[in-house]
Amino acid sequence: MFFAKDFIETAEGLIFAVVAQGLEDGKALCFLRYVLTSSGWKKVATEQANTILKQQHPDYLHYSPVLDAHLHAVAVDRIVKHHQPKHRLQQVMRASQHDAIERDLFRLCELFGQHGLDLAQTGVTGSILVGVQNQGSDIDLVCYVREVFHQCRAITRKLIEQGHLQSLNDRDWQQSYERRSCDLSLDNYIWHERRKCNKAVINGRKFDLNFIDHCARSEAVNYQKCGAITLQCRVVDDARAFDYPAEFKIDHQQVSSIVSFTATYTGQAVSGEIVEVSGVLEQSEQGLKRIVVGSSREAHGEYIKVIQ
Repeated sequence: MFFAKDFIETAEGLIFAVVAQGLEDGKALCFLRYVLTSSGWKKVATEQANTILKQQHPDYLHYSPVLDAHLHAVAVDRIVKHHQPKHRLQQVMRASQHDAIERDLFRLCELFGQHGLDLAQTGVTGSILVGVQNQGSDIDLVCYVREVFHQCRAITRKLIEQGHLQSLNDRDWQQSYERRSCDLSLDNYIWHERRKCNKAVINGRKFDLNFIDHCARSEAVNYQKCGAITLQCRVVDDARAFDYPAEFKIDHQQVSSIVSFTATYTGQAVSGEIVEVSGVLEQSEQGLKRIVVGSSREAHGEYIKVIQ
């Protein structure tokens, strides 16, 4: 089974990040992240990734009718290696030698374990997953059980209070904001992020907590895009606010929910709050309407912000 945050590698020297659970037409939906060059693995940005595939591997370009989106996809028989976050974390925790980044990861997980976290339900993704981390790399942890994820957030808050972990400083927040290139002001971005407790610092290294529901059934509901929309509404159910994609049920006559495919707006609002949302209105064949934030990878002009 393929989950979002897994990485898959092909014989041509391409590593893709999986973006959706399961398969579509026998293919894993994903996005190209690393290309093997003469000097090793090189990370590629969105436009660069699309250009490389267009010119050299057009068969990996894919249109998903379920998501009504253009992305990348790899047929199962083209995958030579499936990089799984759980396996990689267990490998790091068992290893007798670590580099500087792995040492910080080991210490972080040791702290979580001492506070009762089930490390068997966690993994590590990003550059560490495929062993291409460098001195400036962050740590991206993944939790696969909802209760474990929220426990992880609570432990993070506690460890900051105890001084074992640190909150992000102004420079960290600035870097995080620039990387996201989102449609919120810096102050507004920080206000939303601080209360999520899914980011902190260990030994000067930033880490993020992510949640992937390994029990979720991948829905095969086809949605059609109906155009851009901006509206204000009240969030009435935030139970899946940290899922991938994040979902917020709203109190609105025509639209039932807000769905976010971009990590910036994960956990963005809690039940009872009034938000302003700007995104793309989509409608299912059954007439169900939702607003998608992150309809493109960069999600320019799309946002969720609490206004009350």
